[in-house]
Amino acid sequence: MPKTQVQTDQEILRTGCGLIDRSERGKLALTGPEARAFLQGQVTNDVEGLAPGEGCYAAFLSHKGKMQGDLRILNTGEELWLDTERETLQPLFTMINRYKLGSDLELHKRTVQQGLLSLIGPDARTIADAGDLPEREYANARGEIDGIPVLLVATDAGVDLVCDAEQTEELAEALRSRGARHVSDDAAEAVRVQHGRPRFGLDMDESTIPQEAGLNERAVSFTKGCYVGQETVARLYYRGKPNRHLRGLRLSGSAEPGAELRLGEKVVGRVGTVAGERALAIVRREAQPGATLAVGDGATAAEVVELPF
Repeated sequence: MPKTQVQTDQEILRTGCGLIDRSERGKLALTGPEARAFLQGQVTNDVEGLAPGEGCYAAFLSHKGKMQGDLRILNTGEELWLDTERETLQPLFTMINRYKLGSDLELHKRTVQQGLLSLIGPDARTIADAGDLPEREYANARGEIDGIPVLLVATDAGVDLVCDAEQTEELAEALRSRGARHVSDDAAEAVRVQHGRPRFGLDMDESTIPQEAGLNERAVSFTKGCYVGQETVARLYYRGKPNRHLRGLRLSGSAEPGAELRLGEKVVGRVGTVAGERALAIVRREAQPGATLAVGDGATAAEVVELPF
């Protein structure tokens, strides 16, 4: 049987280097002497501890500790560069703009001004000439690809490249000439699911506390000073047990995002991102790894598994 396009793309991601244009993501930058101190009080991770060339993943929360969105923060040495889901760009922009009054910093829009390309796969670092880039996630450095200035960013699956928007296609062509091959969003999403990384708007939303989505280790500092929503996050971490957990699902058949998941007669969650026979879901804690859940009308079963797959 011939391979589907997604299967072909997944093979590229396993053995070579796939190319994805993610320029639609929301992008901002903060500059000024108080930029790090300001953001330190707004997000869950330790921004002040970032040296130039380092970065982190964080969430920004309501005062009740519920997620309003997530973002990547890079200290480039010249600015704090931020990117987030497009749907959470406006909430992030509004939050910063509202609370920065009195702080010595400037907020810059970058969504339209900059392109963002992702290289995914074992050959990503070679194609990006990123041999000198530290392998730790979020490490970043200025570089050049065939004369095009770029910001190189280490990711869990390869390397991201940020460039001026008008040079995005030229950069993509340069990367293709070096061996990168365009792959579908579905194939790239399958890599994210395999790595067990939830996406805001698909696997988590405004009802989610970071610990429920398995984000404490990656996104939350418990040694930094106060930030918005800290009390709820800290109380749950030190004194409580979350009622829900991010899990993987092994599906016996097809499933649609948003479909109910039932353990016996009880609804314990809803399907998040679906990638073939795998999916992500935040489910109630009684749906432990090894449990079998009914999906939707019950035609498909889902085995609950630990993440990553």
